Amino acid sequence: MSDSSETGFYSLKAELPGGKTYDFAQLKGKTVLIVNVASKCGFTPQYKGLQALYDKYKDRGLEILGFPCNQFGGQEPADDDGIKEFCTLNHGVTFPLMRKSDVNGDNTNEVYQWLKSQKAGLLGLTRIKWNFEKFLVDKNGNVVQRWASTTTPGVDNVEISHGGSLT
Repeated sequence: MSDSSETGFYSLKAELPGGKTYDFAQLKGKTVLIVNVASKCGFTPQYKGLQALYDKYKDRGLEILGFPCNQFGGQEPADDDGIKEFCTLNHGVTFPLMRKSDVNGDNTNEVYQWLKSQKAGLLGLTRIKWNFEKFLVDKNGNVVQRWASTTTPGVDNVEISHGGSLT
């Protein structure tokens, strides 16, 4: 395990709806898929694939964290309660959803600041390009993969299911 993962990933915190804090120290030893999400996007059906992954692998050490964001075409206009209701009713989401926040710009949440510093995207760009970009963090707290919005998650997606040593 590298020192950067101890002081990096596991030292992070994110805001949950209702003013609570999600402490990443509880993720030690787990594989984590982090996704910036939105309810009114062409990629929104990916919630079903994310939930299927979570259902299949949560007992084997997978955690999925959703970060609602309204920075891409205003596609997440609801408040935190509205987002949770939409995701539960329409997609059966049971994995944790953080408080709506920014993933780019001056107000980027600390989780996305760290993720982007660890794994650049296409052509070395660090900014998040659109909703449903995905970061895979291994059981040691290292970012091992980053996928564009167009990569569809699901239990048949070998790239995601094997990338975190889940199978």
